Amino acid sequence: MLKTFKKGGIHPEENKLTAGKKIRVLPVPEMVHIPVIQHLGMPARPIVKKGDKVKTGQLIAEADGFVSAGVHSPVSGTVSKVDLMMDAGGYRKMTISIQTAGDEWMEEIDRSPGHKPDINIQPEEILKKIAMAGIVGLGGATFPTHVKLTIPRGRKAESVIINGVECEPFLTSDHALMLEKGPEIFTGIKILMKLLGVKQAFVGIEANKPDAIKLFRDLAMRHIGIAVVPLRVKYPQGGEKQLIKAITGREVPSGKLPIDVGTVVVNVGTTYAIYEAVQKNKPLIERVVTVTGKKLANPGNFLVRIGTPVEKLLEAAGGLPQNTGKILYGGPMMGKALPSTDIPVGKGCSGILVMPLEESRRREMKVCIRCSKCVQVCPMGLEPYLLMAMSERAMFDRMENEKIMDCIECGSCSYICPSDRPLLDYIRLGKSEVNKIIRSRK
Repeated sequence: MLKTFKKGGIHPEENKLTAGKKIRVLPVPEMVHIPVIQHLGMPARPIVKKGDKVKTGQLIAEADGFVSAGVHSPVSGTVSKVDLMMDAGGYRKMTISIQTAGDEWMEEIDRSPGHKPDINIQPEEILKKIAMAGIVGLGGATFPTHVKLTIPRGRKAESVIINGVECEPFLTSDHALMLEKGPEIFTGIKILMKLLGVKQAFVGIEANKPDAIKLFRDLAMRHIGIAVVPLRVKYPQGGEKQLIKAITGREVPSGKLPIDVGTVVVNVGTTYAIYEAVQKNKPLIERVVTVTGKKLANPGNFLVRIGTPVEKLLEAAGGLPQNTGKILYGGPMMGKALPSTDIPVGKGCSGILVMPLEESRRREMKVCIRCSKCVQVCPMGLEPYLLMAMSERAMFDRMENEKIMDCIECGSCSYICPSDRPLLDYIRLGKSEVNKIIRSRK
């Protein structure tokens, strides 16, 4: 019987239009725009200026504090400006723009083809390499990976869970990566096991990816301590707490972290980036992005340099359809509508979704009918209807007591609501205000 988490969850239409499509390498763009904040925590500090020559893989903004991540140039060329530019959220953020010239890489990066399975490095050096490579969570959270892998004193990891669920509708970038880079991902898992000092690793993959499950099970037979766990298809199973519950049966308490139940969760794309950083000295300068939509002429999975304008991805997918109503940075459940196609791809961008006009319009909000469906589907056991009502009334102190910070912003409540109420929008607003209150106490 397939495993899954028990509390809440929904089953939206999958729409995995690009499943089975091989990864295509997007040409290096003429210009890239690299925000210095592509992660949770403090923005990186620019160390280049206008007119500087840079190489591919060169550090251009260094981490400013422990909870931060360095940023590297994805191209070679000349820095054209260091200035504010709009990001995917619609905010103006400090950005380094580079005019491309050729593709000259840093000498220490190993660009030779082929898999490097031998791990000849100690845990301390592994963690240092991960930090130096600017790796963040590629599942969308963008938390600096070296921070996640630094286990607090007094706690111990018993296992590591590799998140290959990719439960967001439409997106297939992780699926494609698993099919094409399986051996490298397994070496990444062994690196994580060595770093964390654990003897057990689990790879969670939903049952709608039978080819990936078969491939990874075959690979697991050659590696002691790594088990592949097929999971029943259910959204949002890719959430850390939901995945831990599905695989181990353990529940992460409110306000606690996965390490509090003895585990660490790492996205499959992040695991591959760790392999490249440790084995090939390659910083995080590119990633796989799904470009998809029901009306796109040529949707696919693309290997994209960080900082590439979204416009270039859309061109590679056949151009923007005439009846486009909205372009999402991410999937339909947790993605954000883009204000412009000039927005650059960041480290946390797993997909670009083009929605037709008829599917992108908001329906008129109606009165809550107290059906409790939002409560039934909430994977965190919250009461979304109540949180929205309190957010509308600015009752932020009470919202903290109602565990609003436990919300993972999966959007299940808004999806299921028969009254078309924008529950998640109001909850996000409430979370932002409550977070300010919490920070003010510190």
